Parts: sequence; C-alpha cells; structure tokens
Amino acid sequence: MRKKISDLISKVDPFDQAETAHIKDALEWILSGAEIFKIKSPDVPPKHLVSYSVLVDSKEKKILLLNHQKALLLLPSGGHVNRGETPLDAAKRELSEELGIEPKPLLEKSGAPFFVSQITTVGLTAGHVDVDLWYVFEHDSGVPINDKSDEFVREFNGYKWFDFEEILSMPIENFDVNMHRFVRKLKTALN
Repeated sequence: MRKKISDLISKVDPFDQAETAHIKDALEWILSGAEIFKIKSPDVPPKHLVSYSVLVDSKEKKILLLNHQKALLLLPSGGHVNRGETPLDAAKRELSEELGIEPKPLLEKSGAPFFVSQITTVGLTAGHVDVDLWYVFEHDSGVPINDKSDEFVREFNGYKWFDFEEILSMPIENFDVNMHRFVRKLKTALN
C-alpha cells in the first residue's frame, strides 16, 4: 500500500513551490518506512495521512465547508486514511459517513489526489502533522446534505457553501492554511 500511495502522490501536478515541497516531503516520509496511518487519536504517530473530501459545485463555483469542532476551523469533509485503504477510498468513505453523500469524483486522475499539503494541526488537538491529500467531488449546492447523522453532529457545528472568491477574500486563519492555494489551483483547473 505504501508504494501505491507514493505512486498516487507522484502523479500530482504541483500548483506552486509550496505544493512541490509538500509532495517531496510526503514522498520521502512514506518511503522512509515510518508509520503513515493513525494508530491512536489524536497524535500517534505524530505525523499521519489524511484525505480531504472537497465537495464542489462546479457550475456555481462553490465549495462546501464545515465548522469543525476540534480544529475550530472551516474545513472540507475528510478524515484519516485507514491501514489497507487507498486515500481515494478514504475520501469516499468519509463523504458517505459524514454527509450521507454518494461521491461523484471531479477532476479525478486514476485515484491520485488533486492537491497535496501538510499542516501542523491547531485547535483542540493541536500539534501533530497531517499530510493532506485533497480529493474533489461534484455536488449540487442546492441539494441538502445529511447534517443530522451521528457522525456529522459529533464532528461539526453546521456547514455553508462558499463561493471561491468569498473564500479567497476571507482571512486564512478561518481555514486550513493551504485553503487559499487549493482554491486558486481549483479555479485554474475548472477554467
């Protein structure tokens, strides 16, 4: 699985120097033999693999963001990749569990993520490193999501569809520190 995941990350066309550096570091980390899957919450091991499941309304140019209770940020759906699971399967599983949505991949490239980033977590479980593989899925912003599921209620305090420009005009402190870069890459890909 380690080789498969590194091959998928290698397929990503980096948007900028920061993404190039994140990809290089992720590949070195994965190939080092270090544990890449979360074993125990929140930070064992202190660096682990995460799949973001970004819902995008490509016609309306909007992204669904959730008020994450632990991170205290507006984030896409997503979660940790389980041992033996591909990152794309993790992204699909998280959409189903958290939002009750059957995912329709957008900009899918043979299971490779659209965007790769790394962050040191903030909020209530601050201090460990997430290697984030961002997958993009199409969804109509006019169709409600299941915000009543146990999983949703346990993890989030609501949601909102934001248009691309709205996200870019808001302070980055409201989001994952890579969100503006992700939105710029997404805008370029959808044009």
